[in-house]
Amino acid sequence: MIYIGVVGAGRCDAATGQLARALGREIARSGAILICGGLGGVMEEACRGCRESGGVALGILPGSNRGEANAYVSYALATGMGEMRNFLVVRCSDLLIAVAGEYGTLSEIAIALKEGKRVIALQPSFEIPGMEIASSPREAVLMAIKP
Repeated sequence: MIYIGVVGAGRCDAATGQLARALGREIARSGAILICGGLGGVMEEACRGCRESGGVALGILPGSNRGEANAYVSYALATGMGEMRNFLVVRCSDLLIAVAGEYGTLSEIAIALKEGKRVIALQPSFEIPGMEIASSPREAVLMAIKP
């Protein structure tokens, strides 16, 4: 089983949210487990799509309260680590799919690449050597699950 980390901003516009939700659906359909930071924005929409399609979404939260997780997280891990939990999101994932993003997303991308993990991007906010670009959620997941 593959664990796909989904990273992106905690707040996003409707179009980015739809993209993240479609990504979550594709992850569920592939049989992979979705790993994310468990909060709002891209994370919430990816979890929503995943759960609506029968998948499992694990949220690794920055705070100490599992109740802070978005409503679509299957299992919440409250770390109490703040932004340092970004490292755990990467470490628990086999690879990352980044959806747009801001500085927190950038930190997760950097950690993943430094750890030698693949990073696939949908509508990337950053140009980073080593990051693979996908044109659709389906393509991103197909790239992720290929051997």
